[in-house]
Amino acid sequence: MTEQNDRAPAPDAAEHDAFFPSPYSLSQYTAPKTDFDGADYPDAYTGGKWKVLMIATQERYLLMGNGKFFSTGNHPVETLLPMLHLDRAGFEIEVATISGDPVKLEHWAFPHQDEAVKATYAKYLQRFRTPKKLSDLVDDLEGGHYLGVFIPGGHGALNGLPFSKEVGKVLDWAMANERYVISLCHGPAGLLAAGLGKEAADFPFRGYEMCVFPDSLDAGANVEIGYLPGPMPWLLGERLTQAGVKIVNADMSGMVHRDRRVLTGDSPLAANQLGKLAARTLLDDVARR
Repeated sequence: MTEQNDRAPAPDAAEHDAFFPSPYSLSQYTAPKTDFDGADYPDAYTGGKWKVLMIATQERYLLMGNGKFFSTGNHPVETLLPMLHLDRAGFEIEVATISGDPVKLEHWAFPHQDEAVKATYAKYLQRFRTPKKLSDLVDDLEGGHYLGVFIPGGHGALNGLPFSKEVGKVLDWAMANERYVISLCHGPAGLLAAGLGKEAADFPFRGYEMCVFPDSLDAGANVEIGYLPGPMPWLLGERLTQAGVKIVNADMSGMVHRDRRVLTGDSPLAANQLGKLAARTLLDDVARR
């Protein structure tokens, strides 16, 4: 295979003009194992009350700026590693999508030699296949006993979530009731839903510091190496900055950050550390309560 072909996005036969990342880009961005190094929580929560609500994407195809589709979804590492830590820390994870349709994962990024991640996927597979419909939950979020809201990454998070009134309601409730918001990579796109129908000054995350996937990669290298089949429809960091968020990372290094009750990470490299941060933060909160 020539280097030129190796960097060409791979066609997805299931949809016209849709593409997976190129072989070369996957060799740079994926690995058979993660950096998971254990999840030992001797003070794991056993109360059975507090849960985490995970809002995932049900959308597979992201329409790019050139009219091609990117075959995406939620990134499996960015989804499963934080889930693993929260699960081991004793918190039930309720999985929801906007429509109630199955969660879409970027299986081309699945770490198939990582037994801990595979076990977490197997445990939650049925919830991925039959998630809750978000509109069925938003009228009684207090009754759901959600201590945190988790929005995993993957470019699929740009589909639907930023434009969903239901996602906005969940985030408004979380911010007003001292719950935690956990996200990484492209997942913070979902936080834009909290600004729907509001004046700029009323965006609840205005003034917050966050880690997100760098725009410089989505606008440059990710297109050049064929990870993306074309330019992004819009850039996440740019949109968040316009909304008043301060982006604290310039590159993809595995950085995580906490600002008040908002916990974020920059990429799949941050998934393990974000999981640890989220689990420890929620356990400490439960202890105080």
